[in-house]
Amino acid sequence: MASKSATNKQPASTAGQPTSQSAKQSQSKMHRRSRTGCFTCRLRRKKCDEGKPACKACRHLGLKCEYKRPMWWGNNEQRRNQKETIKNIIKRTKLSEKSAHPVGLSSNTPPSLCHSVPTSDTFSDEATRTRGVSLESQFSMDCGFNPGPQDLFDASMMPPPQFIPSYPPFAGPFSPYEVDIKTERQTFVNDIPTRRDSTISTFSTYQAPPSSGHSFSEENWIQHDYFESRRESFAEEPVDFNFFEFPHGPITPTHQAMIQVEDCDQHLLNHFIDNVLRLIFPILEANQHGSARTDVILPALESNKCYLHCCLSISALHLKTTHGIQGEQIDNDIMRHRYATISELCEALARDTDHAQILEATLGMIFFQCSVGRPDDGLPDIPWHQHFQAATSLINKLELPQNLVANGNAQPPFNMTLASWIDILGATMIGRAPVFADTYREKNVGKSTIGLAELMGCDDRVMFLISEIACLDALKSDGMDHDLLCTHITLLGEQITMTEEKRDAIANAYSATGAIRPKQLSKNMTGVFRLAARIYLCSLVPNFDRQQASITSLVEQLTAAMSFIPAGPDGFDRSLAWPLLIAGSTSVPGSSFRSMFEERAAQMGEMALSGSFGRIRKLLEEVWLVNDDKLARGETQGVHWRDAMRQNGWDFLLI
Repeated sequence: MASKSATNKQPASTAGQPTSQSAKQSQSKMHRRSRTGCFTCRLRRKKCDEGKPACKACRHLGLKCEYKRPMWWGNNEQRRNQKETIKNIIKRTKLSEKSAHPVGLSSNTPPSLCHSVPTSDTFSDEATRTRGVSLESQFSMDCGFNPGPQDLFDASMMPPPQFIPSYPPFAGPFSPYEVDIKTERQTFVNDIPTRRDSTISTFSTYQAPPSSGHSFSEENWIQHDYFESRRESFAEEPVDFNFFEFPHGPITPTHQAMIQVEDCDQHLLNHFIDNVLRLIFPILEANQHGSARTDVILPALESNKCYLHCCLSISALHLKTTHGIQGEQIDNDIMRHRYATISELCEALARDTDHAQILEATLGMIFFQCSVGRPDDGLPDIPWHQHFQAATSLINKLELPQNLVANGNAQPPFNMTLASWIDILGATMIGRAPVFADTYREKNVGKSTIGLAELMGCDDRVMFLISEIACLDALKSDGMDHDLLCTHITLLGEQITMTEEKRDAIANAYSATGAIRPKQLSKNMTGVFRLAARIYLCSLVPNFDRQQASITSLVEQLTAAMSFIPAGPDGFDRSLAWPLLIAGSTSVPGSSFRSMFEERAAQMGEMALSGSFGRIRKLLEEVWLVNDDKLARGETQGVHWRDAMRQNGWDFLLI
């Protein structure tokens, strides 16, 4: 007798057996999660009291309150039109209320919110008027590296602690789609089908607003709409649901994802979707809530067997490292699916077919490891850069770089954007030029994007310059003349300065209601990456000394900029592994960076021990141990973090 199940969440009960109590509780929990308020409030990203027949917000504003999925919900264009209609209704309602009950306000002062705290907007308005010269650009190097001052970041912009919400980031109170996943169990006797059971589980990525931290009465959050209509800084940031060219069609509201796994692997699939998926693309989730699940992960799990094995292996590894599961069984699960992934890849490469699917799985094998695992995993694996060699061949076969350049600002292919992120930062790991450096150079000259900010958080221009610095790093290793090296360092420093603009100033990443402002988050992360790029560039100067005032100043500025990045287990520190490594490796004893790093690691809890963050934490401990001892003995030249990795036999991709 053989049986197979086709995914997810609730394994179907076996024939003739009642549903278990735990299954009933799980189903009840899912039903509770599915209550997301009326569709009008969800569209407006507002809290809904779920009143019947109409919620309080819709009654107050004269809006149509819809609890049954309306026709416009499943269409992006119709949804945008509906949102504009609602905004116009709100504007007319507020204007009529204003004319009936005038409010004495100056042109620059929003009406007050009862029982609310000061907002980032009122604070940053004042900071804008008093902001000084950027600290980031005020440094010089011995070889004439002296960029002009720019207005990116000033310590005076730092809000007092009470301005920063104490609760986890909130990506928005509605998801683009609710996903139905069907689980089927087919029983065979002597290869003859005898019974078929199926269940359907509905998943929603909706998350309720945090109950701790700031609280607003119903009247307050309704009144907040008035602010949004008057001040651009309060307006909801627009979300582009069609930015990337995804390799699959999206999971539509009526689609049931069918993911076939063996019974023994069902728990691995459940764990991956429940616990690992949310770790993989946090910036994409913040920019486009639900997209990682519906546009990337679930379609690939459903249609790409190699990708599925990769995810099951990653799931088993995550179970081992985060749940403390030890023993031969979990190691067998990791290696069984790891081997199956590689075997599928080799067979597909031999057939020279399905290049897009092979690339998708190969990038998954490289990138997903950055979210799980620990420095001392110990299980045999193929190094990430060997996988990337295969990915490079597939990218060239698919002509993705040529299409990326030819299409200008058209939708970038998702897998090319992901590969570019791995390529650029991965090149710094092993001290070589990025494989597609020429492509990034052309895109930079053409001032077009490949979506790095939307996918990973850092602006394309800064990432393209990190690519150039990596090229210079490789040339230095090959024996580049020192004078020529310093000339290139100066030119690249000026190019970094040119990416600084007032509109990209670092500010609070939370709105007044406690929701993440994705575009501001990206600006803040870009600021952190930019500072790290400067440190990386300066480290190429001959006889580099991390005690130099200009370097310690840069490290301190990056430390201050981290205050604007949401922290904790649901924060974004894991997306900043590379800049934290670059700044941390140059920090000196007594630097505020080290205390900041340990504080944020403590806030992350167990998540600080695994993935790229856990690995750089271990690496920095090794670097600090050696370099602090050297400084104590009067030696200024410390060990480079790459050398520390080699000495410990680590071959990590720290991104």
